[in-house]
Amino acid sequence: MTMISKAAVGIAVGIAGIFVGYCFYFDQKRRSDPDFKKKLRERRKAKRAAQKSNSQIPDLKTREGVQRFFLQEVQLGEAMLTSGDIEAGIEHIANAVAVCGEATHLLQILQQTLPPQVFHLLLQRLPTVGQKLVVQTGMAEEDVE
Repeated sequence: MTMISKAAVGIAVGIAGIFVGYCFYFDQKRRSDPDFKKKLRERRKAKRAAQKSNSQIPDLKTREGVQRFFLQEVQLGEAMLTSGDIEAGIEHIANAVAVCGEATHLLQILQQTLPPQVFHLLLQRLPTVGQKLVVQTGMAEEDVE
């Protein structure tokens, strides 16, 4: 029996060694590709651009723009919270609360639906998000004039 277990261990070690070698070979092949770094930079640049474009402040003078922004931010916030990205999710939900006409009613609903620690982080984030919105909309108005 000890012969079988030694053979099984030897086979398992051999298979593991082959798998690790396979991983190293293809990782080296991927990294030596001339377009690898270029593609990686493009992917990172696109990801940053997508994050910036997700939270662009609309024209807050139109009711339609505010409603669209509110719904977009709530959806993004919920999606990010469910995927585990709490910081980004709170940022988006705080943006939605900041532009909401009835913020107290929305906060009551969020208090019932969000976990207490996430709701507490949201309350901490609200003042800075409100100031950011005022600064961004103020700068946008100055640019127009």
